Amino acid sequence: MTPQPQNSPQNGSQNCSEQPQVVVVPHTHWDREWYLPFQRFRMGLVRMLDDVLAAMAADPAYRFTMDGQLAAVEDYLEIRPSRRDDLVRFVAEGRFAVGPWLILADEFLCSGETLIRNLEYGMRGSDALGGAMRVGYLPDQFGHCAQMPQILALAGLRRACLWRGVPAHVDRDTFVWTGADGTSVTTRYLPGGYGNAVALLSGPPEGQAERSAAFVSAAEGWSSGGPLLAMYGADHTAPDRAITSAGLAVATLGEFMDMLMDTADPADPVPEVRGELRSHARANVLPGVISARVPLKQAMARAERVIARYAEPLAALWPVDGTVASRLLDMAWRRVIACSGHDSVTGCGSDETAQQVAARIAEAEQIGQAVVDLVGATLAAGAARDSIVVVNPSPFERSGLVLADVPEHRAALVTGDGLAVPVQRLEHAPTLLDETLMDDLSRLLGRVHDRELFGREIVSWAAEPGRDGGGGGVFTITVSRHASGAYDHEELRRALLEARPGPWLVRTVAEPVVTVAAHVTVPPLGRTVLTASVPRFGGPRPALGSAPVRGPVHGAGTHTLDNGLLSVRVAADGTLSLRGLDGTEVHGVGRIAHGGDAGDTYNYAPPPDDVVMDAPVRVTVEEIHSGPLVSVLDVVRTYEWPARTEVRTRVELRTGEPYVRLDVSMDVRCRDHRIRWHAPLPYAAGESFAEGQLAVVRRGLTAEGGCGEEPVPTFPAESFAAAGGLAVLLEHVTEYEVVDRSELALTLVRSVGLLSRDRNPYRDEPAGPQLATPRAQCQGPWSASLAVLPYGGTWHEAALPRLAEEFRHGMPAFPGTGAGAPPVPSWEGLAVSGDGVLMTALRERDGWLEIRLVAEWPAATEAVIHGGFTHARLAGALGTPAAPLEVAEGAVRLPLRPFEIATVQLS
Repeated sequence: MTPQPQNSPQNGSQNCSEQPQVVVVPHTHWDREWYLPFQRFRMGLVRMLDDVLAAMAADPAYRFTMDGQLAAVEDYLEIRPSRRDDLVRFVAEGRFAVGPWLILADEFLCSGETLIRNLEYGMRGSDALGGAMRVGYLPDQFGHCAQMPQILALAGLRRACLWRGVPAHVDRDTFVWTGADGTSVTTRYLPGGYGNAVALLSGPPEGQAERSAAFVSAAEGWSSGGPLLAMYGADHTAPDRAITSAGLAVATLGEFMDMLMDTADPADPVPEVRGELRSHARANVLPGVISARVPLKQAMARAERVIARYAEPLAALWPVDGTVASRLLDMAWRRVIACSGHDSVTGCGSDETAQQVAARIAEAEQIGQAVVDLVGATLAAGAARDSIVVVNPSPFERSGLVLADVPEHRAALVTGDGLAVPVQRLEHAPTLLDETLMDDLSRLLGRVHDRELFGREIVSWAAEPGRDGGGGGVFTITVSRHASGAYDHEELRRALLEARPGPWLVRTVAEPVVTVAAHVTVPPLGRTVLTASVPRFGGPRPALGSAPVRGPVHGAGTHTLDNGLLSVRVAADGTLSLRGLDGTEVHGVGRIAHGGDAGDTYNYAPPPDDVVMDAPVRVTVEEIHSGPLVSVLDVVRTYEWPARTEVRTRVELRTGEPYVRLDVSMDVRCRDHRIRWHAPLPYAAGESFAEGQLAVVRRGLTAEGGCGEEPVPTFPAESFAAAGGLAVLLEHVTEYEVVDRSELALTLVRSVGLLSRDRNPYRDEPAGPQLATPRAQCQGPWSASLAVLPYGGTWHEAALPRLAEEFRHGMPAFPGTGAGAPPVPSWEGLAVSGDGVLMTALRERDGWLEIRLVAEWPAATEAVIHGGFTHARLAGALGTPAAPLEVAEGAVRLPLRPFEIATVQLS
C-alpha cells in the first residue's frame, strides 16, 4: 500500500480541482565536510538532527528526508547513541527517510566498484535502522555517470531523483534515464535544485496561499502531470516544523515517488536521456573539480586498486585469518567510500578538509596493503628463501615484467617446473652497508637482533687481526636478503665478547645482489614461483638472462627504442615520435604547455592576458637501460615558466607491450596556472572515447552550455582516453580535452588559490565561499605515470580496456621465506574469457566466491568462467542470490549485453 502523506490538500485549505496537488518534502542537504572540516560540520549536524527528532516526537505528521546518505545519520548516532531507538521508530513508521547511499559520492572521481560498494553499505546500514529509501536520490553530484541507471537497478532501485547534468531537451520534471547497457530508470528532475521550495514558508501565515500559488505557477511549466514536488530545505539546516500546519501535503521523498508512480499516465510519453549527464544547460556541473588537487585523485585510485584488485581477491583465493582480513577490508572500504564524497575527493573544500581526506585515503590504502602483506607472507612461507612468488591479479594469463633482487652467484631464474625465464640486469645493490670504528666489539651485539642486522640476515663473519700485531683489526660481517644455511647466534656472541681490545673497523657487507627484470608468465588469478638457481657441480655456469627473449627491445643510440610492436624516437625538443606495428604513426607526443588559471577549485578559467608557453630552453637525453626486456631513456626538459622548472620524462619500452610507458615528474613551483600534456592525433577526430565507472563513453568535441557556466569540453577519463587513432592509458581519473580536432590534451597539474572565486570568468555565480586555499596550488614534487599508443581501427578492436587492465595492475612479487621448501609449481585460480569482459571485483561472501564482471564491448558478448567450482548463481549488486547458472565441465557461460554488469557467485 502506498503511504499517504500527511495533511493532504483534500483536508486542507487548497482545492485539488483548482490547482495541482503540492507535496512538500522537508529535507536537508548535508555536506559532511566542505569549507569546514568534518568534525566542525558535525557539530552543526548534531544540533540540526536534535531539532528534527524533537519535531517528529512532538508532531506525528512531520516527515523528514536525510538527503540520500546514511553516513550523516551514523555521524549523528556516534555522538547521540541514545537517540538510536527513536530514529529506528521514525524510520519504521515511514516518517524518516534514510539511505540508500552511504555517501553522496562524486560519480566520476571514484571507480564503478566503489559506487556499487557505496550503495551496498548504504542500503545494508539503512536496513539495520528500519529500511532504506527506495529511491536513487542524487541531489548535488556534479553530473552523473553512464552506468548509474544499471547500478541502481541492480540494487533493486528503479527510480531516481536528481538535479545537475540534465540536458536542454528535457523540458519536463520526469524523464526516462537509460544507461550504457540499456537499463532505464524513471527519474524525477528537480528544476531549480533540491531547494526549489525553500521560500515556501518564508513569510507570515496569511501570505501562504500566495506563496503556494507562486510555487505552482513556476512548477506547472515543468509538470509531467500528477503532484508537484516541493523540496523544502537547504544546505545544513532543519526545515521549519510549522510546515505541517500550513495546509500542505507533507511526505518523504520515497512517499512522493510512490505517489508519482500511482498517478503516472502511460499514454503520456516523457523525454528520454541516454548515457551520462554532464550538460551545463540546467545547472552548473563544476567540471574543474576533476583537475583540482590532482594528488587526491592519484591517492584515491591507488587505494581503490590495492583494496579491490589486490587485497580482497588475494584474501579470497588464499584465505588467511578470515576474521582479521574481513574486518580490515571492511575498514578500508568504509574509508574509501567516505572519501569519495562530492566535496571530498573533488578537492573543492578547505585546505584542512583536503588534508584530512588525504589522510583517510592513505589510511585506506595502508589497511588494504596490510591485507596484501598478510596473504603475501603466507604465500612467501611456502616458497624457499631464494624464490620469488609472482601473483597475477587478472583473470586471464599474463606475461610481464617483475623486479627481483637476485644473489649474483645464483645466476638464473627458473619456474617451479624447471623452465628458465628471461632476465635482464638493471643495477647492482651497494655491498658496503656500513663502516664503524669500535674500541669494544661487544658493542656490535646491540645492533644484532638474533640473525637480523640492517634489515638483512647474517650469513657469516670473519675477524682479521691488525697487521702490526697490536690490538684490533677488521671485523667483517656478511648479510643477505636471501640467507640460508646454519646460523648460531651464541657463537657470534662469544666471538664478539672474547675479541681482543680494539680499535676495530667493523664492516657490514651485503652479499653481491643484482636487481633484475624477469619476464614471467603467470596463470589467471594464480601464482608462479621463480627460484634463483645455481649451476650443478662441474657444470657450466649459465649466463644471467640466457633464456630466449621474444620480441626483444632494441635501442639505436640514445634516442630510439623499438620492441617490434612499437618504435619510439626522441626528437630534439624532447617530444616523441611513435610508430605502431600497423604503420600508424604520430610525432610531437608529450609537448608540455604551461598557461595561467584565474579560476578556482570548481572551474578553470584563463586569465585575460594568458600566455601559453611550451618550448623548452634545454633538453637532455640519457640512456638508463638498454634491453633486451626493457629499455629506458630519461628526457629532461627545462622551461622558463614564471619559475624555472625541469620536467623529467622517463620513457620506458618493455618487450611485448604495444605502448610506451611515461613517468612525468617535476617540482611544481608556479602558482595560479595549468600544466597540460599534449599529443597530436594521427588523424582528425570528431569524437573521443573514455573509460570510466564500468563503461566506455563516446563524447563529442563540445559541451552543451547554459546556466551561466562556460561549457568547456574537458572530460574525465578513468583508465583510458582515445581519439583520432591515439590512446593514453591512465593510472587515475584525469581531465582530458580534444583540441581543434587534432590534439589530445591531459591536465597534469592545475594550481589555484581559492575554494570559490566570487567573480570567476567561467561561472556567473559563486559555487561556495571565497575562501583561500593555498595548498590547492599543489606546489612541490609531483609525478604521474601514463602510457601512449597509436592504434588503427576502433577502441575495442585495439583492445584498449584489456591494455588498460594490464597497465594499471602490475603483478606483485613476494620474496620466499620458507626454509628448505621444495620447488612450487604454478597454480591457477579462476579464468575468465570473452570479448571485452573485465573483472572488477573478487571476494569471499558467505561461503561463496563472488566475482563481478563487466562487458566493456559495444556488442553482445559472452563471459566464460573456468575454475574448480560445481555450483554457480547470479546475484544482485548487493549480493542477493538470483537465478542459478548451469555449470558444465567446470565452466559457466554467461551472455552479456554491451556494458552489462554481472555478479556471479561460485561454490
